Amino acid sequence: MDAVEPLPALPLESWRPTKETLHRFAQIVGKVALAKGIRRNHWWHMTYRLTARGWTTVPLGSARNGPVFACTFDFFDHVLRIATDRGIEVEIDLPMQSVATFYGDVMTGLRDLGIDVVLPHPHPFDLPDAARPFEDDTDHAAYDPELAQRAFRVHSQVGRILEEFSATYSGKISPVQLFWHTFDLAVQRFSERQIDMPATVDSVTREAYSREVISAGFWFGDAKVPEPTFYSYIAPEPAGLTDRLLPAGALWVPSGTGHAAYYPYDKARLSPDPVGAALEFFQSVYAAGSELAGWDAAQLACWGGITDPVLEAKHSWPEWPE
Repeated sequence: MDAVEPLPALPLESWRPTKETLHRFAQIVGKVALAKGIRRNHWWHMTYRLTARGWTTVPLGSARNGPVFACTFDFFDHVLRIATDRGIEVEIDLPMQSVATFYGDVMTGLRDLGIDVVLPHPHPFDLPDAARPFEDDTDHAAYDPELAQRAFRVHSQVGRILEEFSATYSGKISPVQLFWHTFDLAVQRFSERQIDMPATVDSVTREAYSREVISAGFWFGDAKVPEPTFYSYIAPEPAGLTDRLLPAGALWVPSGTGHAAYYPYDKARLSPDPVGAALEFFQSVYAAGSELAGWDAAQLACWGGITDPVLEAKHSWPEWPE
């Protein structure tokens, strides 16, 4: 698959039931991270990071209130693995689970590990069934291991693309991370400009967009965007952004109070150079947005991940001591 298909096909309808169940599984564990993580700017403490086998939370718990633990979705063993710094762990199967049974197993597993967690809002966030508690959801119970693993394969490849894109920027930048509320994989570049928002703006949005940001990411698709899609946007949006040309196949679409650039995953997937096509898309939006917003893009650039001007001129890597 690596040599033939860098970006595997994954039409939304081919795995929608598994996706909708897995999204809610991710929200359950994400809310555990929200409750037990050490808060970081822009919500970075409660997102997932990619591993070679799936997604993981950052280490959770604190030095004052142990144990330290992490929750990891393994899409090869098809389990959620909760492991502590005391050398013990529990595994929760992903197949043959409804949201209700998975939620119950997660909370039981945490208690068995001596982890005290209370979720203030144990129901989905910003989903059609947001009013229904997790413990009552027996409708979402689809988990096809082959499709879940294929979706992770897409995430793994897109994650590498976003890491490569990230490596060219030396300013404040987020990890490449999976946001469980919107189920998108993304990386954000920030400027130092603080954004004033009306007092009516909700707390989630206020923290996410407290600084000027250029975001690049990918989602599998949903009711509004019914196909896997690369995206990028600037918040707040500078004047003239949508007048800038995008690579062939990409387009500006209304999004929130501004616009986002969309590039269908299948357009990149079927191009002669899928990875290069996605990188060109992300870079084109960043170049336009950073120029219009007045960023010093030349000063912030670090092509090849190199910030030292001498090394950059030589285009070499540092020789690390053995």
